[in-house]
Amino acid sequence: MKNIATVKDVMTRAASIAKSAFITEALGKMLNEGVDPLIVTNNGEVIGTISRRSIAEILGSKKNAQISPTKIHVASHVQDNFTSVYPDQSVDILVPLLQASKVVVVLDENHRLIGKIGYADLLKVMKPVTPISRLMEKAYTIQADERVVHLRRRMLDDGINRFVVTSNGSIVGIVTETDVATSLASFREMVETKHQDARIRNLIVQDIMSAPVIAAEQTVAVTAAVDLMLGKGISALPITDSGQLAGLLTLEALVRAL
Repeated sequence: MKNIATVKDVMTRAASIAKSAFITEALGKMLNEGVDPLIVTNNGEVIGTISRRSIAEILGSKKNAQISPTKIHVASHVQDNFTSVYPDQSVDILVPLLQASKVVVVLDENHRLIGKIGYADLLKVMKPVTPISRLMEKAYTIQADERVVHLRRRMLDDGINRFVVTSNGSIVGIVTETDVATSLASFREMVETKHQDARIRNLIVQDIMSAPVIAAEQTVAVTAAVDLMLGKGISALPITDSGQLAGLLTLEALVRAL
């Protein structure tokens, strides 16, 4: 591997969207580019980000029920939760920055956007040495036949962004903010407004979850777990102990351990 010394050695192409775009465009770009959050610009200047979580909240809000997702602009939902660096700065600056923010924006000397660094970008060149058992977070579970409206309420009330889905004691899927956002966007487009309240209550977690699940045993080496997550493009990995769910390993937790 080449010597990694500066920000430009780690940064990748920055996916961005204009604040005048619609949230459906933003969500589509996030899915196509595999990024979250997405950088928002105005006349080429970075003004913030928009996340999959915020899109899920927008689409699930009753006050937006009468508005088509294709008519809701990014501008009104921009979050100022990013920090910026320059390409020739030391790579060491990235660890504390990414421990505080999900994305670091890279600007040139004219303050123009030239790249970004996220959790996955940093973990390609830096990996923690902490054992998996000390990195695992609590894995929140939900039944496959639970209603999506209850799932969304738990996400909002408890600040949980992903659940491991179980059925008859077995892991059958995982459901995230992304699954909620994409399913609500499709639902809002396909179902007439007057029928949405009634129909959405019939959606169950199994209808929107991601399956099958990629999981790993607690004995796996951290480097192998990181490589698996990066190779599969996933942000969370259920960890099992003798086949039973023991916890969840996330890219965020791995960066915090650097």
